[in-house]
Amino acid sequence: MVTIYFSGTGNSRYIAERFSEKTNAACFSIEEAVDFGEILTTANTVTVCYPIYGSCVPRIMRDFMIAHRTCFEGKKLIIFCTQLMFSGDGARIFTDLLDGIAVEILYAEHFNMPNNICNLPIFPVPDNKKINRYLSKAEAKLERVGRDLSSGIVKKRGFNALSQYSGYWLQRRSFVGLEKKAEKDVKISGDCMVCGKCIKICPMKNLKQDDSRILQNGQCTLCYRCVNQCPQQAITVLLHAPVKKQYPGIHQLYSDDF
Repeated sequence: MVTIYFSGTGNSRYIAERFSEKTNAACFSIEEAVDFGEILTTANTVTVCYPIYGSCVPRIMRDFMIAHRTCFEGKKLIIFCTQLMFSGDGARIFTDLLDGIAVEILYAEHFNMPNNICNLPIFPVPDNKKINRYLSKAEAKLERVGRDLSSGIVKKRGFNALSQYSGYWLQRRSFVGLEKKAEKDVKISGDCMVCGKCIKICPMKNLKQDDSRILQNGQCTLCYRCVNQCPQQAITVLLHAPVKKQYPGIHQLYSDDF
């Protein structure tokens, strides 16, 4: 078994790594410089984990699948997506990337995780106590998933007709346009000190330095990593309200434990 994941600010990484620990599976971020062709081809069961944005698989994960989709032929597949509250068919939508590829879905599940959109007032960044509640529920769900898999129980969250309808009509239908706009909608305020951190951490290599400015390449995947890690809170994407409290990510909060 192998787990592959994309994680913008740490939530999906947490689920991927914890599940892999429980199942003794190898675990890789799709950002790692490894031979994914060989890794996927030699695995019998592949677990994929990603954050869901507006009931859409992030662009970076879609790009990864375009490059590696044939490696999934004949695989058993477990799909996990992380969400703030509700995504409809967040796990099922991944299977659209495998159209024409024969796979067996062993399990699909959604995990509610802490909010990382740090400049949307109606959804404030949670404090540590609330983050711990999210993690406690996620751990309980991972334990249940493990028991189900051991017992041969198949569950497919998000695969029923109602989930597909709500995923498309309530989120994906309108989000596709927003995602396209976001690719070129990174804004950097005058507070920027041109430290270069955002350039180093961007998973899409979307940012570059030009003299005393940071410029974008029109490739943003809307992961909010730069927004949450900018030391000057000078970066926004799509939503351009001021950043008042950044989401540090689970691994930064609990670095002694992970």
